[in-house]
Amino acid sequence: MKTAVSIFALTAFAMTPAIAADPAKINWSKIPVKSETLFYPAQASYEWVRSDKHPGASVVQTGGACVTCHEGKQKAMGDKLVKGGLMDPMPVKGKKGTIDLKVQAAYDAKNAYFRFQWKTQYPDPGTEHQYLRFDGKAWKVHGYPKLDQVVQEGKQPAIYEERMTIMLDDGKVPGFAQQGCWLTCHDGMRDMAKQFTSEEVKANPLLTAIKKNDVRKYLPSTRTNPSDWKTGKSLEEIAKLKAAGAFVELIQWRGHRSNPVGMADDGYVLDFRYSDAGKDMFSGNADAKTHAPKFMWDQKKVGYKSITAKDLRKGNHFLIREVNAVPFDPNAGWKEGDMIPDYMTSRADAAGSAADNNAIANWKQGTWTLVMVRPLGLSNSDDKALKDGGVYNVGFAVHDDNITTRGHHVSFVRTLGLGAKADIQAVKLP
Repeated sequence: MKTAVSIFALTAFAMTPAIAADPAKINWSKIPVKSETLFYPAQASYEWVRSDKHPGASVVQTGGACVTCHEGKQKAMGDKLVKGGLMDPMPVKGKKGTIDLKVQAAYDAKNAYFRFQWKTQYPDPGTEHQYLRFDGKAWKVHGYPKLDQVVQEGKQPAIYEERMTIMLDDGKVPGFAQQGCWLTCHDGMRDMAKQFTSEEVKANPLLTAIKKNDVRKYLPSTRTNPSDWKTGKSLEEIAKLKAAGAFVELIQWRGHRSNPVGMADDGYVLDFRYSDAGKDMFSGNADAKTHAPKFMWDQKKVGYKSITAKDLRKGNHFLIREVNAVPFDPNAGWKEGDMIPDYMTSRADAAGSAADNNAIANWKQGTWTLVMVRPLGLSNSDDKALKDGGVYNVGFAVHDDNITTRGHHVSFVRTLGLGAKADIQAVKLP
């Protein structure tokens, strides 16, 4: 069958005059390559690395860096942790312990450019995401990430997008330079040890106040007891932390929900994992009341209004509001097994601080090549401003093979310098 829209067509559609240099034309052969071994962390959390179960707990408790003990041991750790055991009660069969990531960085007067390359575990780019499937009577979500019980029990197929993430700190978050993402990952979160219950969330004053129904990444500074997600500080105290810049930047490229429109989403971690102010480039496609799709493919443009399971991973099945979508017609003769994406993307609808980041990506011969484009000098209250001469603490993660939450591969913290000495030195473009 025909693909919805090619990645290259979407890339051309997405690029805007805001980008000073064309990332595709940068001579990356002149830019130094930093190789990172990302490893599977299982359920290692902020609490676990400080517990007596961790041989290096005393190093962590006194503010030491993870690399003090573990630099160069990433492959051995990943290969061990991915097999399961006490650190992972729900191991993913066949999952690799590590991913090799190549990192390059450049910048000009307007933007920073981050280039990443990694191989996917299987011959599949990971651009599929969850669908709404018609079962003959109603539309229901079809496809879940591999850590979900319904997938592990064989009740649902594994369908979830590939993701590449940068966490960035400008030195204002205590401990991030030493412990990176382990500062944000806690017991009680989704798929972690002691996962929250809905009753606990409903009874929690902070989560009630910020209108959240689960537990996601947070910084220890936002809790009265850093090791207990239930002990949230007041909104006033958290607002002061944000105003002081004591949050971590979180930039995510998503194979299905941002890639089709040439963007990477923009967020941050403080008392929760938030999207930046404004509007993301993706939104849910299910009607809140009927759960039927709100949009479907424009058959006149792409040749079909829906797909079926046999079409999965045989094209780019993106639903883009301003390119190939039309309002859903409930009387279009739907048959059991028809599927429409559960998420819709739109560059035209993306707005505000949430729409800061551009990206171009290409998957070829099993390898993703991705360039994220981040404007310099952002002044939004939910952004970390990059500048010439600046040095930042960064961590990287890849969600590969239909996975989300802790099922990623992660790096230790590195320093990033824009025209300054660092582990990763961004080269200034002419």
